[in-house]
Amino acid sequence: MTARIAMKTPLVEIDGDEMTRVLWGLIKEKLILPWVDLKTEYYDLGLKNRDDTDDEVTVKSAEAILRLGVGVKCATITSNAARKVEYGLKKLHPSPNATIRAILDGTVFRKPITVSCVKPSISTWKAPIVIGRHAYGDMYKNSEMLIPGPGKVELVYTAEDGTEKRILTVANMKGPGVVQGIHNLDASIRSFAQACFHYALREKIPVWFAAKDTISKTYDGRFKEIFTQVYEAEFRDQYEKAGLSYFYTLIDDVAARVVKGEGGFLWACKNYDGDVMSDMIASAAGSLAMMTSVLLSPSGAVEYEAAHGTVQQHYYRQQKGEKTSTNPVALIFAWTGALAKRGELDGIQDLIAFARKLEDATIQTIEEGNMTGDLARLACPKPAKTLDSWEFTEAIAKKLEKSLS
Repeated sequence: MTARIAMKTPLVEIDGDEMTRVLWGLIKEKLILPWVDLKTEYYDLGLKNRDDTDDEVTVKSAEAILRLGVGVKCATITSNAARKVEYGLKKLHPSPNATIRAILDGTVFRKPITVSCVKPSISTWKAPIVIGRHAYGDMYKNSEMLIPGPGKVELVYTAEDGTEKRILTVANMKGPGVVQGIHNLDASIRSFAQACFHYALREKIPVWFAAKDTISKTYDGRFKEIFTQVYEAEFRDQYEKAGLSYFYTLIDDVAARVVKGEGGFLWACKNYDGDVMSDMIASAAGSLAMMTSVLLSPSGAVEYEAAHGTVQQHYYRQQKGEKTSTNPVALIFAWTGALAKRGELDGIQDLIAFARKLEDATIQTIEEGNMTGDLARLACPKPAKTLDSWEFTEAIAKKLEKSLS
């Protein structure tokens, strides 16, 4: 075996929970460490460790990505009442993804990983739809309150110097209920728009942005206004020269257009919309485990992750000694994205080439009929055998070894 590829600068490695944590170790062992002298700054974001550190480890991992420039993240549990009991937590902590995204700001881009043997469930789609998800604010950085009984709920703004104060009645509550306050920042919306236009220009695809400014005239209206300003001032000339376009419409209109369209565009979404629609696009394209997810911060830092969850039920089966057929492709592509970016920043062409060969080996393995159960149910032709996660990873490893030799 040839010498392993050397790295100059570590990347931030963020470990996670349940079945994806199991696969994380398997991917490193079988697909990366035999070929790369891996350097990482490691953070354990397993739920129990987050609780033990009062979630400080999550903040430190995000700060490390800003410092080192590249991070790769495993899927993590967002705690709820059931998880609090299951893990004996001291308290419920915020979504680790929301915490990291709030610190990094920026935009999440999610793109389906396509294979020739799995056709989209939307028959008209001819090209992937990329989701550009704003990664700051809205309900992911909200304030919520249970209202015990009748009374007035008010929204209050007080200027920092105390010279101005505005009060708006949110609701006259006639009984118990709930309220929620959300916010966003002009600077973050602007960087979201710029990131989307830059990404689409590089990929040579048009941009669609959708919100609901007919109902949310001020909040969503501000998003629409800033997107228009950024496009007109910074991108219109470039887009026209490239034969590309920018299109705004209501989000329900885009949802209707998507299921009858051909794909091949960047769909820019607010935070919650992007959360929901990216899963829909991934599932319609084949599988939640077949989608890349990249967070681009205005600072230039980049985080790569799998867009899916921790595969809870598979983990429980694995704990009983079963070999599950869990698809690790999105986790593999998180690693390849991070390694290629580290190679790009540090000028290590061998590292970039290795990452691309691992991606190619993964795709070729599936297209040759070796795949996990989620894809086997959809593939045409049907594979002769459904592989478990370990068999699938081993098949990729053999393909990669042949490619590298």
